[in-house]
Amino acid sequence: MSSRLRWIAQARRHPSAWLLAVQLLGVLLYPAMEHMPAGRALFGAFGMAVLGLAVWVVRRSPFDTWLALVLAIPAMVFSIAGALLERTALVTTAQIFECLLYFYTSCSLIAYMLQDHKVTRDELFAAGASFTLLAWAFAFAYSVCQQWYPGSFVASSSGDFRSWMELLYLSFSLLSGVGLSDVVPVHPQARALVMLEQFSGVMYVALVVSRLVGLTIHKASKG
Repeated sequence: MSSRLRWIAQARRHPSAWLLAVQLLGVLLYPAMEHMPAGRALFGAFGMAVLGLAVWVVRRSPFDTWLALVLAIPAMVFSIAGALLERTALVTTAQIFECLLYFYTSCSLIAYMLQDHKVTRDELFAAGASFTLLAWAFAFAYSVCQQWYPGSFVASSSGDFRSWMELLYLSFSLLSGVGLSDVVPVHPQARALVMLEQFSGVMYVALVVSRLVGLTIHKASKG
């Protein structure tokens, strides 16, 4: 029993690690979900888990949890309604709320990392989780953009609409500065979103990662 309690206490101390692990697991599972008959239902269930973890993570930050709930609850409702009724407008509305929640959670994690001059293990996990949250947020923004402006993104595959994995791949490529994606924005609004993500990726490395590295080196030199 004592070992189980220690495991639960350890999990509570590192909510950012759980969020990061679930999102990275999603990267591996999403391709299979897209080609399964019940893929949309599984995708929705997985999204609910990520939303719940996002709200849990906000509790550790200086930001207010109630605003995260205001964004998470409509996202869940519209996502479930869109899956049951198969209405694209409902799914798009859910994605708007999810996009806003992920941006809010990412900002809350960044504030959590910047509020003191110590680098804890959970803050290192938070650095990875906030990065993936930004990638998810922009991917949802791209998905909404192509619903409002069909043909916003082109790729080697045919069609006016890119799959979720294509948009997420584009988002990770832009945010990391790698630029390896074969998905290209062609609509002016899509290009504006891409430029915002490129700027966010550069500033994330310059402000967040460099600060964590500097504090870690400073702590090591003092020790």
